[in-house]
Amino acid sequence: MNCSSSVSTEPRDGGSRLGESIVTSPLDNSEARDDYAHLVSALFFKRFLQRPFQIASIVPSSKALVERVASKMDFSQPRVIAEYGPGEGVHSREIARRMSSDSHLLLFELDPALSRALERQFAGDRRVHVVHGDAARLPQELERRGFASCDYILSGIPFSILKIDKKRALLQKTHDALAPGGSFIIYQVTNELKQHATLFEHAESEYFLQNIPPMFITVFQKAQSAQSLNGWEYRAAQRTPIGVGADSSA
Repeated sequence: MNCSSSVSTEPRDGGSRLGESIVTSPLDNSEARDDYAHLVSALFFKRFLQRPFQIASIVPSSKALVERVASKMDFSQPRVIAEYGPGEGVHSREIARRMSSDSHLLLFELDPALSRALERQFAGDRRVHVVHGDAARLPQELERRGFASCDYILSGIPFSILKIDKKRALLQKTHDALAPGGSFIIYQVTNELKQHATLFEHAESEYFLQNIPPMFITVFQKAQSAQSLNGWEYRAAQRTPIGVGADSSA
């Protein structure tokens, strides 16, 4: 798990290609990448000991989990992707490796030490933008960089520890920031967020055992058009109170 908090308290074969050539990243030097990942993992462990409620896991995500999460995204064309709480960047590196040269990745990391490490790690990659701050700044950061919306938003932050108002506010901003048909992808120890994210049209979960601890990977998909509103937007249109239903998988 790679879920450093970024809130105050990842088709497998659709790799990064332009025509027939594989787009490379500064991170494609495997020897240098492995050495750097080792150093950052040590920092990740240190920050966990210092801030256990903000850095919600003692170890980064497994390679298998990283690859499974990345397989939920289609990299066959340019994308704008945001990641909440990238921590030491294990998911970020895989996304950067797969995405095209004209794609963009915004990393929202609240922890100052991890944020600085991410900036050093991606210093040579103009596609990657490290934001030292709250994930709630996503709308402002998109506007500042001239991006209309995100195709994908990835999160490993522990939503279960957020107060309900902050949780719903971040879910609303996440939904609004996605392009029609875009996906919000989370990996979490519990699946409790499913009962709150009712503004998304569709949600599909799997329980992934090849990680310590095992994780729920859930993909929430935004409606393709305004004609298919549901969740909070539908309730608001009907002027009825927002209710929270039980989720048997939580």
